[in-house]
Amino acid sequence: MTRRPPPLPWLEPGQPFPDPAQAWGPQAPAPGLLAAGGTLDTETLRQAYSRGIFPWFSQGQPILWWSTDPRMVLQTAEFRLHRSLRKALQHFISDPACELRVDGAFDTVIQACADSPREGQTGTWIVPEMVEAYQALHRAGLAHSIETWRQGQLVGGLYCVSIGRAVFGESMFSREPDSSKIALAGLVALARAQGVERIDCQQETRHLASLGARPVPRAEFLAGLPEALAARPLAWQFDSVYWRELLHSSPTFSTDA
Repeated sequence: MTRRPPPLPWLEPGQPFPDPAQAWGPQAPAPGLLAAGGTLDTETLRQAYSRGIFPWFSQGQPILWWSTDPRMVLQTAEFRLHRSLRKALQHFISDPACELRVDGAFDTVIQACADSPREGQTGTWIVPEMVEAYQALHRAGLAHSIETWRQGQLVGGLYCVSIGRAVFGESMFSREPDSSKIALAGLVALARAQGVERIDCQQETRHLASLGARPVPRAEFLAGLPEALAARPLAWQFDSVYWRELLHSSPTFSTDA
């Protein structure tokens, strides 16, 4: 007989989050679900990410807060540069019509991500309330976009949350082959250059696993947060030398997933 999960806490605005260890377990209907309610204001989001908690809900649902176990994490040193991606990246770098930008078009990036469902989903979780909340987070300097541009057109990118030297990947979109992977490679290169050892990917997908991300126990993930959160914030500027360091230090994998 399946055990019923404990009642889901309902958060009033400003109410502290429960301990992430109280999130529903693997046998529950929604593993990792921690609470519902609350608000999406900048301070609430900052507190949530600082505790390894993130919002994820669909249109018509209340705000739902999650802390998954295990947690999908990309160790920047383990980024998998597949042969085809290395070739695409080298072409991108050598083409004067191509450019990687940081925070050049955050609002456009998040809207493009909202229009591109996650792997295995038909709808979007980036509902209008989420778009507005992360745009405010960007204005507060806590959310950033990495963008791939070709001939003056935005062709792919991603956005993430960053507090101190803790980086939480959110969503990617692609309008051309490999454009979102190049943006992720750019984020990895920028993070490596500034001593960031891991990027949170939240939930496991085959796409992320193919690029080197792997699940780690939530307790391990949370244990590493305080030091990263307290560190000096990243400089969100991209230097071309980051590409050379990434290509030089990353082994080539012969097959793509």
